[in-house]
Amino acid sequence: MGSRNATLFTEFILLGFSGRPRLELFLFVVVSMIYMVTLFGNVSMLTLTCLDSRLHTPMYFFLGNLAFLNICYTSAVVPPMLVNFLATRKTISYHLCAAQVYITLYLGAAECLLLLVMALDRYVAICNPLHYTTVMNKTTCLVLAVVAWVSSFVLSVVPSFTIKQSLCDSIIDHLFCEAPVLLQLVCPDEDTSVNEVMMVAGSSFTLLLPFVLILLSYIRIAVTILRMSSVDGKRKAFSTCSAHITVVSVYYGSGLFMYMRPKSSYSAEKDKLISLFYSVINPMLNPIIYSLRNKDVKEALLKLLGRTKAS
Repeated sequence: MGSRNATLFTEFILLGFSGRPRLELFLFVVVSMIYMVTLFGNVSMLTLTCLDSRLHTPMYFFLGNLAFLNICYTSAVVPPMLVNFLATRKTISYHLCAAQVYITLYLGAAECLLLLVMALDRYVAICNPLHYTTVMNKTTCLVLAVVAWVSSFVLSVVPSFTIKQSLCDSIIDHLFCEAPVLLQLVCPDEDTSVNEVMMVAGSSFTLLLPFVLILLSYIRIAVTILRMSSVDGKRKAFSTCSAHITVVSVYYGSGLFMYMRPKSSYSAEKDKLISLFYSVINPMLNPIIYSLRNKDVKEALLKLLGRTKAS
Protein backbone atom coordinates (compact mmCIF):
# COMPACT_ATOMS: atom_id res chain seq x y z
CA MET A 1 0.00 0.00 0.00
CA GLY A 2 1.31 3.39 -0.90
CA SER A 3 1.54 5.97 1.85
CA ARG A 4 2.87 9.47 2.17
CA ASN A 5 4.25 9.02 5.69
CA ALA A 6 4.84 5.28 5.84
CA THR A 7 8.50 5.81 4.91
CA LEU A 8 9.01 7.56 8.26
CA PHE A 9 8.77 4.12 9.80
CA THR A 10 11.76 1.89 9.08
CA GLU A 11 10.04 -1.01 10.78
CA PHE A 12 6.73 -2.10 12.27
CA ILE A 13 5.97 -4.01 15.45
CA LEU A 14 3.89 -7.16 14.95
CA LEU A 15 2.17 -7.90 18.24
CA GLY A 16 1.07 -11.40 17.28
CA PHE A 17 0.24 -13.17 20.55
CA SER A 18 2.56 -11.07 22.72
CA GLY A 19 2.12 -11.72 26.42
CA ARG A 20 1.31 -15.38 25.78
CA PRO A 21 4.76 -17.01 25.41
CA ARG A 22 3.50 -20.59 25.88
CA LEU A 23 0.97 -20.15 23.09
CA GLU A 24 3.63 -18.67 20.82
CA LEU A 25 6.00 -21.56 21.54
CA PHE A 26 3.20 -24.02 20.80
CA LEU A 27 2.34 -22.19 17.58
CA PHE A 28 6.02 -22.14 16.57
CA VAL A 29 6.20 -25.93 16.79
CA VAL A 30 2.85 -26.56 15.11
CA VAL A 31 3.28 -23.97 12.33
CA SER A 32 6.83 -25.22 11.65
CA MET A 33 5.53 -28.76 11.15
CA ILE A 34 2.67 -27.55 8.96
CA TYR A 35 5.09 -25.47 6.88
CA MET A 36 7.33 -28.48 6.23
CA VAL A 37 4.32 -30.61 5.25
CA THR A 38 3.09 -27.78 3.02
CA LEU A 39 6.41 -27.51 1.19
CA PHE A 40 6.72 -31.27 0.80
CA GLY A 41 3.16 -31.69 -0.48
CA ASN A 42 3.21 -28.81 -2.94
CA VAL A 43 6.77 -29.42 -4.19
CA SER A 44 5.87 -33.09 -4.70
CA MET A 45 2.74 -32.13 -6.61
CA LEU A 46 4.62 -29.64 -8.78
CA THR A 47 7.40 -32.16 -9.47
CA LEU A 48 5.01 -34.97 -10.36
CA THR A 49 2.97 -32.85 -12.77
CA CYS A 50 6.18 -31.92 -14.56
CA LEU A 51 7.87 -35.35 -14.67
CA ASP A 52 5.05 -37.85 -15.12
CA SER A 53 3.50 -37.86 -18.60
CA ARG A 54 0.26 -39.37 -17.26
CA LEU A 55 -0.32 -36.14 -15.35
CA HIS A 56 0.09 -33.91 -18.41
CA THR A 57 -3.62 -33.11 -18.47
CA PRO A 58 -5.50 -29.81 -17.97
CA MET A 59 -6.57 -30.65 -14.42
CA TYR A 60 -3.02 -31.41 -13.26
CA PHE A 61 -1.61 -28.46 -15.18
CA PHE A 62 -3.82 -26.14 -13.11
CA LEU A 63 -3.01 -28.10 -9.95
CA GLY A 64 0.67 -27.45 -10.68
CA ASN A 65 -0.07 -23.74 -10.90
CA LEU A 66 -1.93 -23.92 -7.59
CA ALA A 67 0.95 -25.81 -5.96
CA PHE A 68 3.43 -23.15 -7.12
CA LEU A 69 1.13 -20.44 -5.75
CA ASN A 70 0.87 -22.19 -2.38
CA ILE A 71 4.65 -22.46 -2.09
CA CYS A 72 5.10 -18.75 -2.81
CA TYR A 73 2.29 -17.61 -0.51
CA THR A 74 3.24 -19.65 2.53
CA SER A 75 6.97 -18.87 2.08
CA ALA A 76 6.25 -15.13 2.07
CA VAL A 77 4.25 -15.30 5.29
CA VAL A 78 5.35 -18.21 7.48
CA PRO A 79 9.16 -17.80 7.94
CA PRO A 80 8.92 -14.20 9.29
CA MET A 81 5.98 -15.33 11.44
CA LEU A 82 8.07 -18.15 12.95
CA VAL A 83 10.90 -15.75 13.73
CA ASN A 84 8.52 -13.41 15.56
CA PHE A 85 7.01 -16.26 17.58
CA LEU A 86 10.41 -16.67 19.28
CA ALA A 87 11.66 -13.06 19.16
CA THR A 88 11.54 -10.83 22.20
CA ARG A 89 11.12 -7.74 20.04
CA LYS A 90 8.69 -8.66 17.30
CA THR A 91 9.51 -6.39 14.38
CA ILE A 92 9.27 -6.45 10.60
CA SER A 93 11.00 -4.03 8.26
CA TYR A 94 8.94 -1.57 6.24
CA HIS A 95 10.00 -3.11 2.94
CA LEU A 96 9.23 -6.68 4.04
CA CYS A 97 5.87 -5.53 5.39
CA ALA A 98 5.03 -3.82 2.10
CA ALA A 99 6.15 -6.93 0.21
CA GLN A 100 3.85 -9.11 2.31
CA VAL A 101 0.90 -6.82 1.61
CA TYR A 102 1.42 -6.94 -2.16
CA ILE A 103 2.21 -10.66 -2.24
CA THR A 104 -0.83 -11.66 -0.17
CA LEU A 105 -3.09 -9.43 -2.28
CA TYR A 106 -1.70 -10.78 -5.54
CA LEU A 107 -1.54 -14.48 -4.68
CA GLY A 108 -4.88 -14.39 -2.86
CA ALA A 109 -6.54 -13.00 -5.99
CA ALA A 110 -4.62 -15.42 -8.21
CA GLU A 111 -5.87 -18.40 -6.20
CA CYS A 112 -9.47 -17.22 -6.62
CA LEU A 113 -9.08 -16.98 -10.39
CA LEU A 114 -7.24 -20.31 -10.61
CA LEU A 115 -10.06 -21.98 -8.69
CA LEU A 116 -12.47 -20.46 -11.20
CA VAL A 117 -10.42 -21.82 -14.11
CA MET A 118 -10.37 -25.25 -12.47
CA ALA A 119 -14.16 -25.10 -12.09
CA LEU A 120 -14.40 -24.31 -15.81
CA ASP A 121 -12.23 -27.35 -16.54
CA ARG A 122 -14.55 -29.60 -14.51
CA TYR A 123 -17.59 -28.03 -16.18
CA VAL A 124 -16.32 -28.86 -19.66
CA ALA A 125 -15.20 -32.36 -18.58
CA ILE A 126 -18.61 -33.30 -17.18
CA CYS A 127 -21.08 -31.25 -19.19
CA ASN A 128 -19.31 -31.54 -22.57
CA PRO A 129 -17.13 -34.66 -22.31
CA LEU A 130 -17.05 -35.33 -26.06
CA HIS A 131 -15.53 -31.91 -26.73
CA TYR A 132 -13.25 -31.83 -23.67
CA THR A 133 -9.95 -32.62 -25.41
CA THR A 134 -10.76 -30.14 -28.17
CA VAL A 135 -11.86 -27.28 -25.91
CA MET A 136 -9.29 -27.74 -23.13
CA ASN A 137 -6.22 -28.12 -25.35
CA LYS A 138 -2.71 -27.03 -24.35
CA THR A 139 -3.07 -23.56 -25.85
CA THR A 140 -6.38 -22.92 -24.09
CA CYS A 141 -4.97 -24.09 -20.73
CA LEU A 142 -1.90 -21.89 -21.10
CA VAL A 143 -4.00 -18.85 -22.03
CA LEU A 144 -6.37 -19.41 -19.10
CA ALA A 145 -3.45 -19.71 -16.67
CA VAL A 146 -1.74 -16.56 -18.00
CA VAL A 147 -5.01 -14.61 -17.86
CA ALA A 148 -5.55 -15.71 -14.25
CA TRP A 149 -2.04 -14.64 -13.16
CA VAL A 150 -2.04 -11.32 -15.06
CA SER A 151 -5.63 -10.35 -14.21
CA SER A 152 -5.07 -10.95 -10.50
CA PHE A 153 -2.10 -8.57 -10.55
CA VAL A 154 -4.01 -5.89 -12.43
CA LEU A 155 -7.10 -6.17 -10.23
CA SER A 156 -5.40 -6.46 -6.83
CA VAL A 157 -1.89 -4.98 -6.77
CA VAL A 158 -2.21 -2.12 -9.27
CA PRO A 159 -5.14 -0.41 -7.46
CA SER A 160 -3.24 -0.58 -4.16
CA PHE A 161 -0.53 1.67 -5.61
CA THR A 162 -3.12 4.46 -5.87
CA ILE A 163 -3.86 4.42 -2.14
CA LYS A 164 -2.19 7.41 -0.53
CA GLN A 165 -2.73 7.58 3.22
CA SER A 166 -0.69 8.79 6.18
CA LEU A 167 0.15 6.14 8.74
CA CYS A 168 0.27 7.34 12.35
CA ASP A 169 1.21 4.12 14.10
CA SER A 170 3.83 1.42 13.66
CA ILE A 171 2.20 -1.21 15.88
CA ILE A 172 0.34 -3.92 13.95
CA ASP A 173 -1.92 -6.14 16.06
CA HIS A 174 -1.61 -9.11 13.71
CA LEU A 175 0.66 -12.02 12.73
CA PHE A 176 1.84 -10.56 9.40
CA CYS A 177 1.20 -7.59 7.14
CA GLU A 178 -1.91 -7.55 4.96
CA ALA A 179 -4.10 -4.80 3.56
CA PRO A 180 -7.14 -4.85 5.92
CA VAL A 181 -4.91 -4.76 8.99
CA LEU A 182 -2.63 -2.01 7.65
CA LEU A 183 -5.66 0.22 7.07
CA GLN A 184 -6.09 0.34 10.84
CA LEU A 185 -2.81 2.28 11.08
CA VAL A 186 -4.16 5.19 9.03
CA CYS A 187 -4.27 8.50 10.89
CA PRO A 188 -7.64 9.22 12.56
CA ASP A 189 -8.17 12.42 10.59
CA GLU A 190 -7.72 10.57 7.28
CA ASP A 191 -10.78 9.48 5.32
CA THR A 192 -10.41 5.78 4.54
CA SER A 193 -13.80 5.35 2.89
CA VAL A 194 -12.30 5.52 -0.62
CA ASN A 195 -9.73 2.88 0.28
CA GLU A 196 -12.39 0.61 1.76
CA VAL A 197 -14.56 1.02 -1.34
CA MET A 198 -11.57 0.18 -3.56
CA MET A 199 -10.81 -2.88 -1.47
CA VAL A 200 -14.42 -4.10 -1.64
CA ALA A 201 -14.53 -3.36 -5.39
CA GLY A 202 -11.27 -5.23 -5.98
CA SER A 203 -12.45 -8.11 -3.83
CA SER A 204 -15.71 -8.22 -5.79
CA PHE A 205 -13.84 -8.87 -9.03
CA THR A 206 -11.21 -11.22 -7.64
CA LEU A 207 -13.15 -12.94 -4.85
CA LEU A 208 -16.92 -12.53 -5.10
CA LEU A 209 -17.41 -12.69 -8.88
CA PRO A 210 -15.30 -15.87 -9.31
CA PHE A 211 -17.18 -17.40 -6.38
CA VAL A 212 -20.54 -16.70 -8.05
CA LEU A 213 -19.32 -18.11 -11.36
CA ILE A 214 -18.03 -21.23 -9.60
CA LEU A 215 -21.42 -21.70 -7.94
CA LEU A 216 -23.20 -21.34 -11.29
CA SER A 217 -20.87 -23.84 -12.94
CA TYR A 218 -21.47 -26.38 -10.19
CA ILE A 219 -25.22 -25.93 -10.38
CA ARG A 220 -24.96 -26.86 -14.06
CA ILE A 221 -22.62 -29.75 -13.19
CA ALA A 222 -25.03 -31.02 -10.52
CA VAL A 223 -27.93 -30.97 -13.00
CA THR A 224 -25.84 -32.92 -15.51
CA ILE A 225 -24.80 -35.52 -12.92
CA LEU A 226 -28.39 -36.04 -11.74
CA ARG A 227 -29.45 -36.71 -15.33
CA MET A 228 -26.93 -39.53 -15.71
CA SER A 229 -28.51 -42.96 -15.81
CA SER A 230 -25.46 -44.85 -14.59
CA VAL A 231 -24.85 -44.93 -10.84
CA ASP A 232 -21.15 -45.58 -11.44
CA GLY A 233 -21.03 -42.62 -13.82
CA LYS A 234 -22.60 -40.37 -11.19
CA ARG A 235 -20.07 -41.54 -8.59
CA LYS A 236 -17.08 -40.93 -10.85
CA ALA A 237 -18.38 -37.50 -11.94
CA PHE A 238 -18.94 -36.43 -8.35
CA SER A 239 -15.52 -37.72 -7.23
CA THR A 240 -13.78 -35.54 -9.81
CA CYS A 241 -15.46 -32.45 -8.32
CA SER A 242 -15.54 -33.21 -4.59
CA ALA A 243 -11.96 -32.10 -3.89
CA HIS A 244 -12.44 -28.81 -5.74
CA ILE A 245 -15.72 -28.12 -3.93
CA THR A 246 -14.04 -28.76 -0.57
CA VAL A 247 -11.12 -26.39 -1.23
CA VAL A 248 -13.41 -23.69 -2.66
CA SER A 249 -15.60 -23.83 0.45
CA VAL A 250 -12.64 -23.61 2.83
CA TYR A 251 -10.79 -20.88 0.93
CA TYR A 252 -13.72 -18.65 0.09
CA GLY A 253 -15.23 -18.94 3.55
CA SER A 254 -12.15 -17.40 5.17
CA GLY A 255 -11.46 -14.99 2.30
CA LEU A 256 -14.97 -13.53 2.20
CA PHE A 257 -14.89 -13.06 5.96
CA MET A 258 -11.55 -11.24 5.88
CA TYR A 259 -11.96 -8.95 2.86
CA MET A 260 -15.69 -8.42 2.27
CA ARG A 261 -16.59 -6.65 5.49
CA PRO A 262 -16.49 -3.08 6.83
CA LYS A 263 -13.60 -1.80 8.93
CA SER A 264 -15.90 -1.44 11.97
CA SER A 265 -16.32 -5.22 12.21
CA TYR A 266 -12.59 -6.01 12.61
CA SER A 267 -11.59 -8.06 15.63
CA ALA A 268 -7.85 -8.54 16.23
CA GLU A 269 -7.99 -11.94 17.92
CA LYS A 270 -10.55 -13.35 15.48
CA ASP A 271 -8.58 -12.03 12.49
CA LYS A 272 -5.40 -13.70 13.72
CA LEU A 273 -7.10 -17.09 13.91
CA ILE A 274 -8.69 -16.67 10.48
CA SER A 275 -5.38 -15.55 8.98
CA LEU A 276 -3.63 -18.60 10.44
CA PHE A 277 -6.18 -20.77 8.72
CA TYR A 278 -5.92 -19.38 5.20
CA SER A 279 -2.20 -18.54 5.25
CA VAL A 280 -0.85 -21.64 7.01
CA ILE A 281 -3.38 -24.47 7.02
CA ASN A 282 -5.08 -23.96 3.66
CA PRO A 283 -1.86 -24.24 1.57
CA MET A 284 -1.14 -27.54 3.36
CA LEU A 285 -4.64 -28.91 2.73
CA ASN A 286 -4.70 -28.18 -1.00
CA PRO A 287 -2.27 -30.90 -2.16
CA ILE A 288 -3.78 -33.38 0.30
CA ILE A 289 -7.37 -32.78 -0.76
CA TYR A 290 -6.67 -32.39 -4.46
CA SER A 291 -3.84 -34.73 -5.13
CA LEU A 292 -2.62 -37.13 -2.50
CA ARG A 293 -6.02 -38.82 -2.39
CA ASN A 294 -5.95 -39.23 -6.18
CA LYS A 295 -5.04 -42.65 -7.61
CA ASP A 296 -3.03 -41.22 -10.52
CA VAL A 297 -0.95 -39.04 -8.20
CA LYS A 298 -0.30 -41.91 -5.79
CA GLU A 299 0.90 -44.11 -8.62
CA ALA A 300 3.11 -41.32 -9.99
CA LEU A 301 4.58 -40.71 -6.52
CA LEU A 302 5.32 -44.42 -5.98
CA LYS A 303 6.90 -44.57 -9.43
CA LEU A 304 9.12 -41.57 -8.66
CA LEU A 305 10.14 -42.97 -5.27
CA GLY A 306 10.95 -46.31 -6.93
CA ARG A 307 13.23 -44.57 -9.40
CA THR A 308 14.93 -42.66 -6.57
CA LYS A 309 15.65 -45.84 -4.60
CA ALA A 310 16.87 -47.66 -7.71
CA SER A 311 19.32 -44.89 -8.50
